[in-house]
Amino acid sequence: MSSDNLLEKVKQLREITGVGFKDCKNAIDETKGDIEKSVELLRKKGIAKASKRMSRVAAEGLICIYEQDNQFSMIEINSETDFVAKNNQFLNFAEEISQLALIKSGKMEDILNSTMTNKKNVKDNLVDLISKIGEKITLRRSAFIGKDKSINFSYTHSSLKKNVGKLGVLLSIETTKPKNEILNLGKQLAMQVAASSPLAIDKESLDQNILQKEKEIIKEELKNSGKDTKIVEKIAIGKLNKFIADNTLLNQEWIMEPKKKVKDVLKEVVGKDKIEIKKFIRFKVGEGV
Repeated sequence: MSSDNLLEKVKQLREITGVGFKDCKNAIDETKGDIEKSVELLRKKGIAKASKRMSRVAAEGLICIYEQDNQFSMIEINSETDFVAKNNQFLNFAEEISQLALIKSGKMEDILNSTMTNKKNVKDNLVDLISKIGEKITLRRSAFIGKDKSINFSYTHSSLKKNVGKLGVLLSIETTKPKNEILNLGKQLAMQVAASSPLAIDKESLDQNILQKEKEIIKEELKNSGKDTKIVEKIAIGKLNKFIADNTLLNQEWIMEPKKKVKDVLKEVVGKDKIEIKKFIRFKVGEGV
């Protein structure tokens, strides 16, 4: 094979795979110039490289939201560095996955087995992307809201572009109020969830295990205070009530006007109409990794 022909094939293979010059040249040499076999060879090598990288920590990345006809999907896709999270290949991949997440109602296994625009499934494309970029990349979690009578909202914070950022929120409301009259409220509630990170909508929906753990922490804190038992009990109740208020959406201070509670703002906006926050989902990149 002439040097000109070799360079042309290497160039072609790089355009197809996005892999570096040296790896492409080695693949062309090994397959005696067969482009199709070279692609397959690089893919196999990519799988090997990807498996070695899976032991690394990937806590950077993006939150991507996709919306259509009052339905919303949200995904978290992680990389090892923030630099890669801003890479166009990574960004394009994440955005297409968020669209598939909407189609598959946020079901992760269905998303991973879905076919992308290049005719490969998500799993295979993920392996290829790891090989090209050289970092561990994981599709960590997905969420979906829609297909009911709720009015749904989304919010992204630290946005790179529309619906792509470092923190994302989906929120569902049911109300007898006309939709156009609560659009601003819905957006503000999604921002509230982003900023204040509630654990639940109200006290009743707060995980009892979390509540019990907090009770034990408070009890331990006050155990050696030396105060009268009745006083200790009052302090414990006060601390627990504050924990509930800080961590349940309806009881939180309204970020737009901290003197008010979220539940008070809802009453003011809807008046005699009914309103209920049905659900919220909050993803922050790397949280808990």
